[in-house]
Amino acid sequence: MAVSNIVCEWLRALGLAQYAESFLDNGYDDLEICKQVGDPDLDAIGVENPAHRHKLLKSIRQLREKGAASVYFMLNDPNSLSGSTEILCETPPNELDIVIREQLETDGVRLTAHPYSTPEPLQHS
Repeated sequence: MAVSNIVCEWLRALGLAQYAESFLDNGYDDLEICKQVGDPDLDAIGVENPAHRHKLLKSIRQLREKGAASVYFMLNDPNSLSGSTEILCETPPNELDIVIREQLETDGVRLTAHPYSTPEPLQHS
């Protein structure tokens, strides 16, 4: 099945395209849904390799912190995809990121808030 969506592109950029079909088969067909992936989900998806699990969990943490829009920026920046082993994890902002962030701030748009992002559930102590 030759399906391509943002989740497939994200996994391809991470070098983990082999999991794309399994992500989609398990209902993870949107980055907002992927933000909720944890260890039990990786078990269900079939990610057994510890290095792959670590890379995915680190990238998922970045998705939560920076928002799904960061993946679109990353995938549209050809320089960010070349030779990076920590793709979509710990990358400094480029000029376009800075300009877009400044414009979003000026316009009062917060990509980490509703309706652009799914809020994290509150943890009660």
